Amino acid sequence: MKSFSAPFSPSIRDGVTVRPEVVLRRTSLFGLIGLISILTAGCATISPRNVLPQARASQIEVEGFHNIRFWGDASSKEIQSIIMADVPGPERHTPVSNLLAISGGAEDGAFGAGLLVGWSDAGTRPPFDLVTGVSSGALIAPFAFLGRAHDSQLREIFTKYGRKDVFTYNVHGLLEGSSLTDDAPLVKLIETYVDDAFIQEVARERIKGRILLIGTTNLDTQRPVLWDMGRIAMSNDREATVLFRKILLASATLPVVFPPVRIQVRVGGQNYDELHVDGGVTRQVFIAPSVLSFASHNQKAARPAPKPRLYVIRNGKIDPEWQSVGENVLSITQRSISTLIKNQGIGDLYRIYSVTKRDGIDFNLASIPADFTETSDEPFDQKYMVALFDRGYNLASHNYAWAKAPPGMELTTQAHN
Repeated sequence: MKSFSAPFSPSIRDGVTVRPEVVLRRTSLFGLIGLISILTAGCATISPRNVLPQARASQIEVEGFHNIRFWGDASSKEIQSIIMADVPGPERHTPVSNLLAISGGAEDGAFGAGLLVGWSDAGTRPPFDLVTGVSSGALIAPFAFLGRAHDSQLREIFTKYGRKDVFTYNVHGLLEGSSLTDDAPLVKLIETYVDDAFIQEVARERIKGRILLIGTTNLDTQRPVLWDMGRIAMSNDREATVLFRKILLASATLPVVFPPVRIQVRVGGQNYDELHVDGGVTRQVFIAPSVLSFASHNQKAARPAPKPRLYVIRNGKIDPEWQSVGENVLSITQRSISTLIKNQGIGDLYRIYSVTKRDGIDFNLASIPADFTETSDEPFDQKYMVALFDRGYNLASHNYAWAKAPPGMELTTQAHN
């Protein structure tokens, strides 16, 4: 998840000029929420939805599908029972050797895309037994999951397109809707690259025991939801393609900027609508703990597998970035929220790292280098994304040195070696 700023045309309400380009240049997404709440009071025209009662929140299934999702904060035992259920016998005990987790980052996802393509061209990128993705990482993850045969598509998505191919501005949405933009271009982009043949490839890999998980955030419950995309792909339901694409869209749906995604569920014979947004709201990067435990379990078998390796791609900078902050409400809000988001992401790295240390899994981290100084003129600036893709590509294609610990943990790691 990343702060968002951009220009679009002014509007007037109640005699007061509202210039979204000024607001959006100076504030982060979440800093806008309070302001927008005031401006839009009594103006919403969103169609009503049938909200799932709290008492039934844990009883739900998406109609036509089974065991396709679980709470991201559920117990390891619950998660593992769902992930491993109904997997063909010979494959369910396949050793887990290589795991990949891809964070969000909006246009900064170009770094992760470039890194993966460069890694392929270096000839050292392994096939992954598990791939997870959040936000822009959710758009990268399926292509990373299917391997280097899809690298050309990954390159296209993050270098060929710009802001107009992702969203258009929606001034009326500021005052009367649920978002500042129309995501129709992003919907079309997903449909172009994630077709029926692509989804069938994911299904075939899931049958082999490989796992692709995408994270979204359920706004009603304030909980992360992890979707087993391979199970969705394996379904014979005619809505499988629609749901697969919808999950990718939901995970990449920046709150307030993009409209939330409704997902219909069924409980007790009645349909309800859940509201899902960017998985980065609850987890900016994740690996299901039960999968890590399962990976470490392989080492204890009679014929142990090689030590499992986890690769984490953080589509953002980890080092602090100096910036002169104006002494006004909007500047302070923007800087505070962007700092909060950044440190939440670093906290996720600490959490994952602690689990890998506990379970004896090799930790590897990549992030945007501090010396990358290219700036963008607008969200999803094509020139910026090409430069960032190229930087990731060049690093990975020339023996990239993955960090062995999150920031601040390196000395602790060395002290215990």
